[in-house]
Amino acid sequence: MNTTLNQIREKSPCADGWEKLLKSLNKTKADDEPLSIITILDSNGLDDAIWCLQAVTGRDREIRLYAVWCARQVQHLMTDKRSLDAMDVAERFANGLATADDLAAAEEAATTARAAARAAAWSADATMAAARAAAWSAAWAAAWSADATMAATRIAEWSAAWAAARSAAGAAARSAARSAAGAAMAAGAAKWAADAARAAAGDAARVAQEKRLREVCAEIDAAIVETNLKEKNA
Repeated sequence: MNTTLNQIREKSPCADGWEKLLKSLNKTKADDEPLSIITILDSNGLDDAIWCLQAVTGRDREIRLYAVWCARQVQHLMTDKRSLDAMDVAERFANGLATADDLAAAEEAATTARAAARAAAWSADATMAAARAAAWSAAWAAAWSADATMAATRIAEWSAAWAAARSAAGAAARSAARSAAGAAMAAGAAKWAADAARAAAGDAARVAQEKRLREVCAEIDAAIVETNLKEKNA
């Protein structure tokens, strides 16, 4: 699957990526020499290679199906049916089984679903932040209460029973403080673990996306070779 430097330049690439690609090719300016997406992948990495797919002509079907494939790797995380429907419509469109109007409608629905998901995610983050703040506030308040109770106990030792009661109250308050602080730290640890899991999943997804992109390019190249042989032998 090929493009050219001129076709890439027409899409206004970022300066850093453009310079990196030119340097890897030992070139100083754009030209019309065929340039493989695999070459871009090896030079600039997955992000730039995927970005350059928009500069490929005549391979809309393969590129669209590749995009759908990438989306399907995380479809188990999609809870809104509109997002799932959009993938189905995009796949049918790539195979000539859906119209441009069908695709536009599915895209609009998926965009609405994505906006709703972002709003929900923001709300969840805000709730978690509030919970953490509340936990730490509770821990601080309980600790302060414990200190105040102990001070009052020392000052107002009217009787051994009273002192014992106050000491017990202080111990209970300190225990509550430690529990609240522990809960807050546990929540933080859980979030860290979740973030690490998401990062690991993201890395795995990128490895899979790169592998599949290489396979798609190889399939296209093999199909071209086969077509050329058939034309030559015809």
